[in-house]
Amino acid sequence: MKRICVYLGSNPGFDPAYAEATQALALELAARKISLVFGGSNVGLMGLIANTCLEAGGEVIGVIPKLLVDKEVAHTGLTELHVVNSMHERKQLMADLSDGFIALPGGIGTLEEFFEALTWNQLGYHAKPCGLLDVNGYYACLADHMDHMVNQGFVVKEHRRMVMTASTPGDLIDQFEVYDPPTVDKWIEKKKGL
Repeated sequence: MKRICVYLGSNPGFDPAYAEATQALALELAARKISLVFGGSNVGLMGLIANTCLEAGGEVIGVIPKLLVDKEVAHTGLTELHVVNSMHERKQLMADLSDGFIALPGGIGTLEEFFEALTWNQLGYHAKPCGLLDVNGYYACLADHMDHMVNQGFVVKEHRRMVMTASTPGDLIDQFEVYDPPTVDKWIEKKKGL
């Protein structure tokens, strides 16, 4: 695993544990010589993960739309900064550059980006691991809801298991290292002959 894409908040959140986990993940990536790919911003947890990883000697690759550069939130001290025209281009390039995807606590954009990467995995566009760094139970309700989607017949259990969860960066990356993507069809009706 050479590069991991991290989705996380452009705000810091209220709980100091979010910043602590962000720094811990940055240090873990740098120690393992895994490059960080992220959204290229200098604010919130995004700026914190980039700065911490850089200070630890890690490589940091940012991908940011021109609209956000114009709003002066681009991090200008990265190893590489790719400026793209749209959010669609941003997400595609981040996925292309990465060997796996981690979501730290964040908001709507964090979830949207993570679930798009997960959907691409489910449909077979890539076979890269996807995981949630569950800081102080931040993603517990989401994990419960994904279980509910399985129980209600909208997600097959093998695809639910594609979402790895851990409370520490080391444990999550260890899971990534042994990830074996499922080879099961997404469509439940086809399995039941409906």
